[in-house]
Amino acid sequence: MRIIPAIDIIDGKCVRLSKGDYNTKKVYNENPLEIAKQYEDHGIEYLHLVDLDGAKASHIVNHKVLEQIATKTNLKIDFGGGLKTDEDLKIAFESGAKQITGGSIAVKNREVFKNWLSKFGADKIILGADANNEKIAISGWLEESDEELIPFVDNYMKEGVSYVICTDIAKDGMLEGPSFDLYKKMLAALPNIKLIASGGISEFDELPKLADLGCEGTIIGKAIYENKISLKQLENYIVNY
Repeated sequence: MRIIPAIDIIDGKCVRLSKGDYNTKKVYNENPLEIAKQYEDHGIEYLHLVDLDGAKASHIVNHKVLEQIATKTNLKIDFGGGLKTDEDLKIAFESGAKQITGGSIAVKNREVFKNWLSKFGADKIILGADANNEKIAISGWLEESDEELIPFVDNYMKEGVSYVICTDIAKDGMLEGPSFDLYKKMLAALPNIKLIASGGISEFDELPKLADLGCEGTIIGKAIYENKISLKQLENYIVNY
């Protein structure tokens, strides 16, 4: 299972929110590159970079941060937050993203998202399936849609999607543990999914459990910043598992 730390960006700074609420913003570092280099120094190869300004603005904003991390580390970066047009994706890929994540766009403008799959390749496009009570949430989690999580993901897998990041919003940033039951249900219903678990990771022991369920990767955010999981533990996990 891939270990994928998260860096969320507002105003070029490294922040975390709770349950996607911008009013809960906590700045952890003024310099995201510094954090990214720490991850790389501990054997981490992947990074989930989220442009929270972009999510609010509905277009890419913090591509300079992406470019800086991509050029000054070897991390393989997936980038998301407000990507709405082919031009946004072009900027993201040219700035160094290996993959991009599309969430709200996959609900609100299916044709654009499906076009991305064929134009850029399904291996470069991650479906962001963020859910509240198993309903898809959109617009930086400010809205809940009528889309049921599993049928929504299933439909896109039929279009070629394989990588899916699923965040249970109720868990995100709360350090109360991930949605094991939800992921188990998804993996049973969608056997070919490359499921990336996100939200609520709070202690190291949860990682082998997610791996045992069959998750392809897990995104870890606040647990690292709050020293609930150390980078040394993650380094050992990567080496030993």
